[in-house]
Amino acid sequence: MIDVEDLIALVRNYNPRSNSTLIRDAYEYGMRMHEGQFRHSGEPYFTHPVAVAAILTEMRLDDATIVTALLHDTIEDTRASYSEVSQLFGKEVADLVDGVTKLTNLQLSGAQSKQAENFRKLFMAMSRDLRVILVKLADRLHNMRTIKSMRPDKQVQKARETMDIFAPLAGRMGMQWMREELEDLAFKVINPEARNSIIRRFVSLQKESGDVISRITADIRSVLEKEGIEADVFGRAKRPFSVWRKMQEKQLAFSRLSDIYGFRIITRSEMDCYRALGVIHHRWRAVPGRFKDYISQPKSNGYRSIHTTVSGRDGKRVEVQIRTRQMHEVAEAGVAAHWAYRDGVRTKNPFAVDPGQWIEALTDRFGEEDHDEFLEHVKLEMYQDQVFCFSPKGDVIQLPRGATPIDFAYAIHTRLGNSCVGAKVDGIRVPLWTRLKNGQSVDIISASGQRPQATWLDIVVTGRAKAAIRKSLRDEDRDRFVRLGRELARVAFEHVGRRVTDKALRTAAKQMGLTSAEELLARIGSAEVSAHEVLAALYPELADKQDSIDATRPIAGLDADASFTRAPCCNPLPGERIVGITYRGKGVVIHAIDCPVLAEFEDSPQRWVDLQWHEGRHPAAYSTFLSLTIRHDAGVLGRICTLIGTQGANISDLEFIDRKPDFYRLRVEVELRDREHLHNLLTALEAESDVAQVHRVRDPALKP
Repeated sequence: MIDVEDLIALVRNYNPRSNSTLIRDAYEYGMRMHEGQFRHSGEPYFTHPVAVAAILTEMRLDDATIVTALLHDTIEDTRASYSEVSQLFGKEVADLVDGVTKLTNLQLSGAQSKQAENFRKLFMAMSRDLRVILVKLADRLHNMRTIKSMRPDKQVQKARETMDIFAPLAGRMGMQWMREELEDLAFKVINPEARNSIIRRFVSLQKESGDVISRITADIRSVLEKEGIEADVFGRAKRPFSVWRKMQEKQLAFSRLSDIYGFRIITRSEMDCYRALGVIHHRWRAVPGRFKDYISQPKSNGYRSIHTTVSGRDGKRVEVQIRTRQMHEVAEAGVAAHWAYRDGVRTKNPFAVDPGQWIEALTDRFGEEDHDEFLEHVKLEMYQDQVFCFSPKGDVIQLPRGATPIDFAYAIHTRLGNSCVGAKVDGIRVPLWTRLKNGQSVDIISASGQRPQATWLDIVVTGRAKAAIRKSLRDEDRDRFVRLGRELARVAFEHVGRRVTDKALRTAAKQMGLTSAEELLARIGSAEVSAHEVLAALYPELADKQDSIDATRPIAGLDADASFTRAPCCNPLPGERIVGITYRGKGVVIHAIDCPVLAEFEDSPQRWVDLQWHEGRHPAAYSTFLSLTIRHDAGVLGRICTLIGTQGANISDLEFIDRKPDFYRLRVEVELRDREHLHNLLTALEAESDVAQVHRVRDPALKP
């Protein structure tokens, strides 16, 4: 673990005026608060906050952010409180620590609608102070670097969350180095065989052709020196995941990939960037369609650079990026460059983007969309590269790669998008599904009577266009959907002996987060919400009764007089794929399809019975065993049992497996409805800070 003086030295390298006393006090306070806590690897827990702080020093961030990193888990995991942190370290630090705590509690990889709502909260936290996300990204980076100490299933969950959310977010913020490292660390967990294969091929290629990077770097330096251009030149092989992604996208074998090496030229001035580009294109052949000028058309996160791909006489392609020193600093730090310090003062980098403007551009119009549309919009915004097109007035419109004239029209104004009937690109009439390219001029042709078509949803790529088209289609059919929704609601309510009233509909709409009863009816009519969901919101006990499955006959495929039991070796739950094995005198024993015991019956196909669970709501009557490791402290077991009860699960047995001074290991038998009920219970237990580990035990005869 880095000691406090070394950490202070790292900060003082770029900020000699840093408040060393504040950092030292935060270090000592954090160490005291986390005393006695350990990571899965067995290291003292405080090694993690210190490592996060060290990562943030690489971005040359301010004292408040470094202190926040040291304290970022104190409010959540220790006896520290917001008021105490505020009193000791100031309101700014306390607000940042509180913001990181709230982000940590967000489940970003859950169900679709909940995931979208949590994405909203994520972006709200970003809009208040972007440094919260910087600390969270550094936190995730260190956790991914040390992920091997976690359970395999947890490793996969965290790796997928990193690949889907945190890596693209880092890239969208301009921190490309962090995006690449996060992607590669996640790739190492999700597909280790593929990653090892790429690495082996790199080693083999290096043996065959020698050190290509040093040769090409020397060639580039030589041609630049001949033209009197002062520049630093760096080269590297692309990361395994970057190579793998390109292989998947282009469906090419490794041997057919060309530009697996990348080179950077860092010049003294912007003019030298273009001079260097001319020298590179004169010396090597430029690859058509692989040139991008982000200096004249910067990305929204401040990124500026010239990208080109060239090929030599041997046919090998290499990517070259050309930028100035100031552009390079922003390319490395992205939006974080706004807070960067040098020699004790904030860096006055002219290319650093104001975080407020950046987050406003990213979240613009998100409030107009529902959950799924919001999530779709956010992911498009984070993943897509950009193209820049011109309006007839010369305005630059920034769109994701793959955008169409319809996306362009909606980017200008929703009214123009709704009335779009055609488009001209560079003066030539083109179909509306045409994919736009950098630098094209687009002129939208509109007509007052035109309405968006449902087929447009398959053409557009921007979240704004999709949301506007869906809204227009909903509005057009709204009256029809409202009438249909009212009839569906009437039938569902009468089925449980209730009458549908305007007041009942308004109450249900409020419960479900909708604006009005009419909106609720329209969504019922368009099948976005079921009448059963409305009943469940108002009368959960009646809704449960309506769809409840008889526990004595929950399985389809059995003969009417056949008896059955759940196999104790796998304890299958409703919702899981099952198969039956016949026994003389015992009837049919139900096994999960992946139960290892089934291998014993491979030679007896006549004993197999094709079965499935009835669809609907099953009673909470199916025993399932969980293994729990919990903190040994007063009241912890009671809180865990209460939590299980609030999840609608009944504890039918509890056995202590191991008792240690700092933790208990126990096996709990709970009665559940189905697989989804199990998933929800496991998620709730995993989120509890007093629970170190929890997993399902298939065979209770085995020790967990």
